[in-house]
Amino acid sequence: MSQKEFQRVKVIENAVGGRLSVSEAARLLQLSERQVQRLKQRYQPDSVTWVQHGNRGRQMPWALPVPQQQLILDLARGKYAGFNDSHLCEKLQAEEKLVVSRETVRRILRGAKLPSPQKRRPRQYRSRRLPRPRMGMMALTDGSCHDWLEGRAPRFTLIAFQDDATSQILAAHFQLEAENTLGYLRSLYTMITTHGIPLSLYRDRHSIFQRNDSHWTLAEQLAGKQTPTQLGRALQELGIQQIPAYSAQAKGRIERAWRTLQDRLISELRLAHASTLQHANVVLAQFCADYNQRFARPAAEAARDFRSLPRRFDLARCLCFHYRRVVGPDHVVTLGTRSIALPPLPGHRGYAGETVELSHQLDGVLRVYRGNQLLIALPLPLQEDAERRPAPRIAAATKRKTPMPRIYNLSGRPALAAVT
Repeated sequence: MSQKEFQRVKVIENAVGGRLSVSEAARLLQLSERQVQRLKQRYQPDSVTWVQHGNRGRQMPWALPVPQQQLILDLARGKYAGFNDSHLCEKLQAEEKLVVSRETVRRILRGAKLPSPQKRRPRQYRSRRLPRPRMGMMALTDGSCHDWLEGRAPRFTLIAFQDDATSQILAAHFQLEAENTLGYLRSLYTMITTHGIPLSLYRDRHSIFQRNDSHWTLAEQLAGKQTPTQLGRALQELGIQQIPAYSAQAKGRIERAWRTLQDRLISELRLAHASTLQHANVVLAQFCADYNQRFARPAAEAARDFRSLPRRFDLARCLCFHYRRVVGPDHVVTLGTRSIALPPLPGHRGYAGETVELSHQLDGVLRVYRGNQLLIALPLPLQEDAERRPAPRIAAATKRKTPMPRIYNLSGRPALAAVT
């Protein structure tokens, strides 16, 4: 009996005994006087069942019959063992023609002490991080591979940079490839040429930004640090501090921007009938301008911390794929499967054995530098894995030669032939 029912018993008992009036009992129980009169008529001095609701213990008319509940338990223990609640509910509807809600399935399984295979980790404590006070102090970046055109074209990957202080989208573009270094370099170039160089970059721990392997070359061991990735090297040269995020919640601001884009931007692309990558990027540029006008907020301080490029700084040489090669005796360097013959220096001087820099830039031109001297520039299709050499071709299995007998001589006399 609940506390509410126990109070009702005591009040009605005093009302029946004349110690309380009907109006006082109605005020205590927050009932009408007519309802109190009914309770007095149902009162039984030696029992408390009169105070309980009449439907207690009865099965609801819409409740799932017991045989169907047992069928669900048998299927969960046998045919669909290990299925989670939602998956089991879908299979019951699709395969067994048994339409039940996920909550009903969950209640039946938990009542029979069948736990869910999905292990729920306890929520971790996370504190709110205040936005940076000035624009340009921190930029957020991430990529989102999504069906942006709803089947009208292949899935695109959206790479974007967002300001932390104002939530303004600084640069964004669609590409067919997944998240890669080339896409981030292009967006970084757009952001720097449009706004400037931010002080820091808040990003995830993708292998594009940092080395996640445990392999150290001899040169890295001697230097005491691993060679950075192509994007990590570019950020170091630009003086941008990298702040890795250790959870998706840490990048909450740009994750909320993705949620808005995956709602509004998809509708705008559908409204514009975009079906190609070029058209989608045009709509994206218009959408970002409207997004910044609608959702960007003013920073706490009016000053901007975006830095301008230093004088004579070669941004194209910084935001590129950078390789170092030793010049061969024939003044040829290799990049993947391509061999590049280098021109002589003035006076027909050679430089075999020296280290040169190969700069594969965003305009699709490979430039070879000896220090700051440009040796050669040639057009070369830009691809991320240019340094990676193709796997060696496995020759077809050759027919094994028949072993020939070998003759051994013992003390000048012929011995038996032994096949080896």
